[in-house]
Amino acid sequence: MTDIRIREPEDREFGAVAALRWHWAAETQAPEATRDEFVRHFTAWARDNTHTHRCLVALRGGDVIGMAFLATVERVPTPRAFHRRSGDVQCVYVVPEERDNGVGGRLLGAILDLARELGYERVTVHSSPRAVPAYLCHGFEASPRLLQSVLSI
Repeated sequence: MTDIRIREPEDREFGAVAALRWHWAAETQAPEATRDEFVRHFTAWARDNTHTHRCLVALRGGDVIGMAFLATVERVPTPRAFHRRSGDVQCVYVVPEERDNGVGGRLLGAILDLARELGYERVTVHSSPRAVPAYLCHGFEASPRLLQSVLSI
């Protein structure tokens, strides 16, 4: 596990991040776009949205084996705090052969460290059932005041 590094991706690695997102979607549903089409679109999106979506990758050697995004939510100012932000953990994915080895937990820990460094008030996540225990281990908890309305599927 010590040979795993967590860091922000280099520009040339966004294609590998896009491929991970493609594989994740393919695990649960048949993608509508071709892989190449998706990789092009996702790579452009990731480059264009670095100010709102911070990406971290897990690497073994030179291979990207996991990813996680921290989406920034600008919050309405209050008289006590003019600059408020919260975050949303998105797209945490580890390749199947590296799962259950702590890689996802390290990515999540690094995302939370980044959110603290950026001064976020809180971080939320919409989790898969399989990942709920990992989020609980990192301090996430259910909140009776944090609600959602699902607008589309």
